Amino acid sequence: MTESTAPQSDHRTVLLRGGDVHSPADPFATAMVVERGHVAWVGSEGAADAFAGGVDEVIDLEGALVTPAFTDAHVHTTSTGLALTGLDLSGARSLPGALGLVRAYVSGRPGDRVLLGHGWDATRWPEQRPPTRAELDAAAGGRPVYLPRIDVHSAVVTTALLDLVPGVTGLAGYHPDAPLTGPAHHAVRSAAHGALSPRQRAEAQRAALRHAASLGIGTVHECAGPDISDEDDFTSLLALAAEQPGPRVHGYWAERISDEKGARRIRELGAIGAAGDLFVDGSLGSHTACLHEPYADAPHTGTAHLDTAEIAAHVTACTEAGLQAGFHAIGDAAVSAVVAGVRAASERLGLGRVRAARHRVEHAEMLTPETIAAFAELGLTASVQPAFDAAWGGDEGMYAQRLGAERARTLNPYAALLRTGVPLAFGSDSPVTPLDPWGTVRAAAFHRTPEHRISVRAGFTAHTRGGWRAVGRDDGGVLVPGAPADYAVWRTAELVVQAPDDRVARWSTDPRSGTPGLPDLTPGTELPVCLRTVVFGQSVYVRPNE
Repeated sequence: MTESTAPQSDHRTVLLRGGDVHSPADPFATAMVVERGHVAWVGSEGAADAFAGGVDEVIDLEGALVTPAFTDAHVHTTSTGLALTGLDLSGARSLPGALGLVRAYVSGRPGDRVLLGHGWDATRWPEQRPPTRAELDAAAGGRPVYLPRIDVHSAVVTTALLDLVPGVTGLAGYHPDAPLTGPAHHAVRSAAHGALSPRQRAEAQRAALRHAASLGIGTVHECAGPDISDEDDFTSLLALAAEQPGPRVHGYWAERISDEKGARRIRELGAIGAAGDLFVDGSLGSHTACLHEPYADAPHTGTAHLDTAEIAAHVTACTEAGLQAGFHAIGDAAVSAVVAGVRAASERLGLGRVRAARHRVEHAEMLTPETIAAFAELGLTASVQPAFDAAWGGDEGMYAQRLGAERARTLNPYAALLRTGVPLAFGSDSPVTPLDPWGTVRAAAFHRTPEHRISVRAGFTAHTRGGWRAVGRDDGGVLVPGAPADYAVWRTAELVVQAPDDRVARWSTDPRSGTPGLPDLTPGTELPVCLRTVVFGQSVYVRPNE
C-alpha cells in the first residue's frame, strides 16, 4: 500500500473546538483531539477544557463542520491534471463552439509537440455528431491533437497524430472519419501521452492532487493500466505522492494475471491490486458497453473484452496471491460475465476466500436483481459514480438515447444495492466527471430515478468510509479514537438529516435518534466550502485568507 503522507516529525497534538464534529462516537461532538496522526478523542465543548492546557495547538472552528476527508475511489490522476491545465471542451455547447476552442488553444501553445484536450460530448450539441477528421485538421492547423470523448472510450484525432502511430489504420476500432475506439484508440492515446515530458506529467499530477485536496479529498484511488496510461506514469505518480504532502494515493494496475509471477509484477509496480479499469466492456456513450439486448440507437450489443473463463482465471490468480482483483463493467452482459467469473473462482477456491479478498467492480451501471444479489453473495464492492446519473440520466438524457427510457431507468440502482448489503464506494472517474465529493453525494441522494435514491448519510458514508473499505481497511474514513486523522473542515449552513423517506428523516432529526447531521444538499443550495484538509494529522490544504 502506498500512502502519500508520512506522520508529522514533531507529532504535534492539536485540539479542534467550537464547531460540529461528525462522529459516530458522539453525535453531538463539538471538539476533537488529534495526536500522532490519529484521532485521540472526540467529545463535547465542556470536556475539551481538560485538554486545552496540554496540547501544542488549539484551533477555534468558529462553528465550522469537521468530517472525515472524502475518498474518491476512481480517479485518473494525470488525465485529471491535464484536463485542469489543458483544453477543456466540457463547456462547448455546439460543434462550432468546440472547434473554436480547439483553434484558440492550438494558437496559444506553439511549443507543444502534441496537444491534448478532454470532455466533448456530441449528445449535448445540436449537431449530434463529433467533428470530422477534416474539420479537426482545419481547426488544429495541421498539428497533432488528441481529443477523447467525455467517457474516454473513444477519441477524435488529427491526421498529424495518426501519422505518429505506424500501423494504426490496421487496428480494430480504426475508422477513417469517425471516433477511434478499442485498440486503435489505445494506440493513439499511448502516443499522445508518450509525447508528454516528465515535467509536464509531474505538473499535471501535482495540479490534480492539489485540486483534490482543495475539495476535502484526502485519498484517491488511481485506476491505471496498460490500456489507459503507462508504467512510468503510474510509478511516477506513486513516487510523487509519497514524497510530498497531499492526498493519499492507492494505486491499482489493470493488467490481467494468471499466476504468482504476474502477481509479483503488480506488487513491484507498487499497486495494491490488479484491478480498476480492467476492461470487460466499454461505455454506453461510445456504444461499446456490452449488452444482452441491442442498443436503442444502434443495431448491435457493444464490445466484450473478457469472457467468463478469463475473468475466473484472473480472480483465481489474484485471490491465491492475496491481491484484489477488479473489473470495469458497465453493460448488463459485462456485469453478468463478471458475476459468472467470480462465482467460478469461488467454486474453485471457496466462497470465504473470495469474499475476504474484497474484489471490486468499477461502474456496475446496468444491474439486475440477480446480479445485485450475486454482488452481495460474492462480497464484491461496487465502485460507482453517481455523477454519471446526474450527467446522463433521466428520460431525455444520453442513457435514454442509447437504451430507451425504460431500460435507462434501471441504471445505477444504489438503493437496491444498499438494501441487499453490497458495499458501495463512491468516486468520480475524473476527468470523466469532475472531482466533486459533495456534488457526488447530492447526485446519489437526488438520483434522477426516485426509487434509486439513498439518504445523504448513506451517500456520505460511501464516499468516506466506503473508499477505505474498498482497499481492505476498516480503520479509516470515520472520526473515532484510533482512526487515522484524515479530516476536512467546512463552512456550511445548518446541518440536517436528509433521507428519501420523510418518516425516516423525521425520526432521524429527533435528538433521541443520535443521528449526526450533514449539510443540506437539496439541489439549488450552496455546497459546503472546504476550509482545510488534513491527511494523517498534517494539513495538505488551507483555504487562502481563512
